[in-house]
Amino acid sequence: MTDLGVGGAAGDEAAPPGVPDGADPSAPGAGADGAPAGAGDPAEGVVTVDPEVWRIVVVAEITMDLPDAHPEIVLHEAQHPWRELRIPVGLPEGTAIAYAFRSIDTPRPLTHALMAEVLDRHGVNVEAVRITLRRGNAFFAEMDTRGPQGRHVLPCRPSDAIALVLRQRLPTPILVGEWVFEERP
Repeated sequence: MTDLGVGGAAGDEAAPPGVPDGADPSAPGAGADGAPAGAGDPAEGVVTVDPEVWRIVVVAEITMDLPDAHPEIVLHEAQHPWRELRIPVGLPEGTAIAYAFRSIDTPRPLTHALMAEVLDRHGVNVEAVRITLRRGNAFFAEMDTRGPQGRHVLPCRPSDAIALVLRQRLPTPILVGEWVFEERP
């Protein structure tokens, strides 16, 4: 599967824009002050988006072209230059995302629906999802959460984060690092 959480082997490549030299761009809190690059002051509860660093995207569709065994999440950039990003995911994750994207109810909650309900009942909000890195066809992400115990940035697979944000009561931004669009498989 090519949809990975934050982490992986450290590379020799230069740090992308918004990430200090010597820092691992796939690590949570990759900004100079320990907060995610482009994030605002967590004490104030403000998360800002630097349009030069982070680009807002929306889920456009989930596709599966046979005979390929893996669906793809198709993300469209919400502003000019209107780029597209395709993230291959496993079949179970693609199915879960398709159900959430199309608002299809299931007789019993799927894993991501259950997790969204657990977060909601415990007062934890998903503030944003950031797709932070691409290595070939592997994508890395982090999820910014806020709850009774404060703000936390969690490494995750893009598919899990997207499956959760599509189930949130309020719209949750999905952000892609500018460098992720520029990286090619």
